[in-house]
Amino acid sequence: MAKSYYLDNIMLEAALRAVAYSSPATAYVALYTAAPGPSGGGTEVTGGSYARQACTFGAAANGSLTNSAPCTFPQATLAWGTITSFGIFDAATNGNLLYYGNLTASKTINSGDQLTFATSGITVTES
Repeated sequence: MAKSYYLDNIMLEAALRAVAYSSPATAYVALYTAAPGPSGGGTEVTGGSYARQACTFGAAANGSLTNSAPCTFPQATLAWGTITSFGIFDAATNGNLLYYGNLTASKTINSGDQLTFATSGITVTES
């Protein structure tokens, strides 16, 4: 998992220039058929009842944290394609990409399918 340039810049400003930063009240997980990079981009899923999902994360320990409850997307009403990666955003729509990474195995989502990240299925690590 990697940090976006947006988050890199915010963290540097907060740590070294005393620029205040307020973390988002909710983190949202997005799904991609083509991976984003540090500047964003990629191809986020659209249509077929897709929406970013609010995901709860536990407290950090030893430089990492995981989602503390399942993060379940709605049942697809149309094929979403092959999901290869995901991102964590500060908003349900638009907003800023914070972290992004590839799935351990891509997953094809057809109409009627539903994707869930199990508890501890998403690990964010600072290195």
